[in-house]
Amino acid sequence: MGRGKVELKRIDNKINRQVTFAKRRNGLLKKAYELSVLCDAEIALIIFSSRGKLYEFCSSSSMSKTLERYHKHNYGALEGTQPSADSQNNYQEYLKLKTRVEVLQQSQRHMLGEDLGELNTKDLEQLERQLDSSLRQIRSTKTQHMFDQLAELHQKEQSLTEMNKSLKTKVSISP
Repeated sequence: MGRGKVELKRIDNKINRQVTFAKRRNGLLKKAYELSVLCDAEIALIIFSSRGKLYEFCSSSSMSKTLERYHKHNYGALEGTQPSADSQNNYQEYLKLKTRVEVLQQSQRHMLGEDLGELNTKDLEQLERQLDSSLRQIRSTKTQHMFDQLAELHQKEQSLTEMNKSLKTKVSISP
């Protein structure tokens, strides 16, 4: 008996969403591999998780060669000879952004304590200073929130104390 139709909407439960992502990602990667083998197709698959982690599959020897081929096919000149200046600028912008994303992903991995083996002592000290600075700022914000909550609680206490006095007065007045 087949499964019912799955309603496509965001999964609210974080754990269920992560499990579903992992299973479906693996299924998609498997299908891409099977399609490339069975049909001799050149396939490039790029997946970014909600946490920003990169998953990729490429049936050829190089993802960048496949992406270049895609770029030439999609953004090539109308006549098929030279790419237009506009599409060339777009491609250059794409390459800059791609490099920027890679740098940011590497920085994020370093902040999470991953891939630290490639860093020298100076880089590790700089990373430590960055983390210390971030931690100080987080603690400062947390302390400010706690002071704000404390002030709100003092106001609430005063309000309740006044209400209590008022009620005591009413009780002592009534027979």
